[in-house]
Amino acid sequence: MSTELVVDLSSTTPPYEQIRERLRDLIQVGQLAPGARLPPVRQLAGDLGVAPGTVARAYKELEEEHLLVTRRGAGTTVARVPADRAAVLKARAEAYVAHGRSLGFSDAELRTALDAAF
Repeated sequence: MSTELVVDLSSTTPPYEQIRERLRDLIQVGQLAPGARLPPVRQLAGDLGVAPGTVARAYKELEEEHLLVTRRGAGTTVARVPADRAAVLKARAEAYVAHGRSLGFSDAELRTALDAAF
């Protein structure tokens, strides 16, 4: 599990947001199936080299989005929500375009970058 999660401590994105976004992605595309158990907060924090509060905050925010469920004594699991893969891909593509445009790139430049990534 933690091999799929990496925290870039030099990034301007706070570590809890990096963890939350990556977990959300894994859940929404089905790589973390409904009912899958996540590592305990302290274990994942140790694996990632971050404070336990960082992981706890990411888990808490994903619970608020109804993507995770935490039960005392049973741990944290992925909620039983169906993933709409097409909607996830569309949202990510829209975010890419919006972010690129906010940085001043033209649509043609964004398409070229995307084509190069393939």
